[in-house]
Amino acid sequence: MTKPYDRGSARLLEAMERAQELAFSPLLFHAAKLLRDRGVLERLLHAPAGLGVEELAHACDLSLYGVTVLAEAGLAARLLELEDGRYRLTRVGQLWQRDPLTRVNTDFVADVCYRAAEALGESIDQEQPMGLRELGDWHTVYQALAELPRAAKQSWFSFDHFYSDASFPLLVDDVVQRAPRRVLDVGANTGRFALTLLERSADVRLGVADLPQQLSVCRDEVERAGFSGRVTYHPVDLLRGDLVLPGGYDVVWMSQLLSCFSEPEVVHVLSAGRQALGPGGRLFVIETLWDQQKNEVGRLCLLSTSLYFTTVANGRSRMYDGATLGRLVKAAGLELESERHGIGWGHSLLVCRPAASPRPPVPDSTFRSGCNPTQIVALVLSENAGIEGHPP
Repeated sequence: MTKPYDRGSARLLEAMERAQELAFSPLLFHAAKLLRDRGVLERLLHAPAGLGVEELAHACDLSLYGVTVLAEAGLAARLLELEDGRYRLTRVGQLWQRDPLTRVNTDFVADVCYRAAEALGESIDQEQPMGLRELGDWHTVYQALAELPRAAKQSWFSFDHFYSDASFPLLVDDVVQRAPRRVLDVGANTGRFALTLLERSADVRLGVADLPQQLSVCRDEVERAGFSGRVTYHPVDLLRGDLVLPGGYDVVWMSQLLSCFSEPEVVHVLSAGRQALGPGGRLFVIETLWDQQKNEVGRLCLLSTSLYFTTVANGRSRMYDGATLGRLVKAAGLELESERHGIGWGHSLLVCRPAASPRPPVPDSTFRSGCNPTQIVALVLSENAGIEGHPP
C-alpha cells in the first residue's frame, strides 16, 4: 500500500520539509559522504560528549570553514545534532558511518549511478541506458563489468554480492533437497552460487551459462576452489532470439537475473529455461520483489534501484513486484509450484514447473526485428486469457 502523503494525512509542514529534503538531496548526499570519507563521523562516533568545530578541524585535517559547512549540512541531513556548541552523532549518523547496508548502497550510488542519473529522462525516452556513457562506451553494463573504472567496478560487485551472499547459504538446501544430478546456473555472474552449491553437494554436476566475459571470471573462481572437473561452461547471450540453453537439467537456477530484463525479455529467458528442464525438473527463480519486503527499508531500496536499471544497466528493466513476475512466469509456459519470501536481505524463491499446456514462446523475429519494448510487450502478452491480473 502506498503511503498517504498526498491524501492529506501528513501535516503540511512535514510534507513541505520532505519536499525540501528531496530538492536539496544531491547536495546533502555529497556532504554526507564527505563527512564519512573525511573521518568526521568516525571521530564523533568515539566522542559521546561531542566535539566542537575547532576540535573536528584539527582531528580531520580540514579547514574551520570546511568543517563548519559540512557539519551544518549534517544537521540538515539529520546525521548530527548540535548542543552547547558541540556536535554529536544521531542514530542516522551512526548508521551512515557503520551500517554495511547503508555503506554499500552509498558507494554504489556514488560510484555507479550518480553522474549517470543526469541522463534518466533521456534513458526513459530512448529506452537505452544513456547514463552508462559516464562510465564508458558500452551498450549495457553487463558487457562492461570486467572493464569498469576501478571504483565503479568495486562498488558494483560489492553491491551485487552484498545482497546475494546473505541469501545463497539459506537457499542452497532448497536445491540439494531435490537431490539433483545436474543443475544449470543461468546468469552465473562471478560464480558465487556455483561455489556454494558445489561445496554443499558432492554429487551435483553444474552447468553455468552467461556472457563469455562473465564466464571467464566464474571459471577462475571455480578453478581456484578446485571444482573445475564438475563444471561445464556455456557462453550465451540471453537476448538472442534463437537462444537455446543446454537441456536435460534437474534444476535450472536463475538468481537476481530477471530484474536485468524487460518484461518480454523475461518471458524469453524463462521460456528458454523451461525448455532446458529434464523430466520432473524445476526452475528456481530468486528475486528481490519490492512488494514482498519485511519493512519500508527494503521497499525503498528496491524501488530506487529500478532507476539504476533504467539509466545505467539496460534502459528497459526494473525491480519487479510479485504479481508482475507471476504473470510473466505464466506467459513463459510455467506454473508456480511454491514460493517463499523474506530470505536474507529480502529475497523471494519461486519454484516453477512446466505448465500442462505451455504458452507459445516469444517469436525469434521479435528480438531481431528492432521492435521497441512497447511493441514487444503487446506481442508477447497479446493472448491475455487466463493470465491473472492482466485485463483483456
